[in-house]
Amino acid sequence: MKYRKASEIFPDELLKEIQRYSSGELVYIPKAAERKKWGEDSGAKTFYVQRNSEIRSKFRREKKGIPELAAEYHLSEETVRRIVYRQ
Repeated sequence: MKYRKASEIFPDELLKEIQRYSSGELVYIPKAAERKKWGEDSGAKTFYVQRNSEIRSKFRREKKGIPELAAEYHLSEETVRRIVYRQ
């Protein structure tokens, strides 16, 4: 990210208004585009949704126990409980 002088970007009226709120400080102005949600770009969200669905399925349909699922997925038993009992 490149720093630019505010006086080169903003009209004088807007610059004076900004200075009323934040004079001499660094101000970050985010892009106008909407932010993507967590895991959308990397595919992490899809991975965890699919994994959790598999865990619930094995618990309900295959009657696997929580300790067995925890060992199979390398998770704590508490995490498996949260996944299984979440609505």
